[in-house]
Amino acid sequence: MPQKQDYEGQCHCGAVRFSAHTDLSGLGDCNCSRCRRLGWIMQSMPEADFTLLSGADNLTTYHFNSEMIDHLFCKTCGIESFARSSDGKGNVMYMINVNCLENPPKVDREAIKHWDGANF
Repeated sequence: MPQKQDYEGQCHCGAVRFSAHTDLSGLGDCNCSRCRRLGWIMQSMPEADFTLLSGADNLTTYHFNSEMIDHLFCKTCGIESFARSSDGKGNVMYMINVNCLENPPKVDREAIKHWDGANF
């Protein structure tokens, strides 16, 4: 089983920075109208494994569909480097955009989990 590592990521302009402690073993994408346009590669993690390092005051929130996910965007460059929601038990979860990590790993899109958000 892969070991968790510490990663750092940011939006395009660097105003929003975060760290994540994860093994990147649950990579996925989604075909909903929003994710399809953004080309996200997602990795979820519990709140304890995510830290917002800077830029909280530079984030703006977007909700759509069920309004259950806080899509958090940098006000300066418009990049959504992570989102926040909760699992079915009420635990806060974060979803990072792996493409926003510093030195992002190479990802084989055929080998990741595909979420059918378009028909959810």
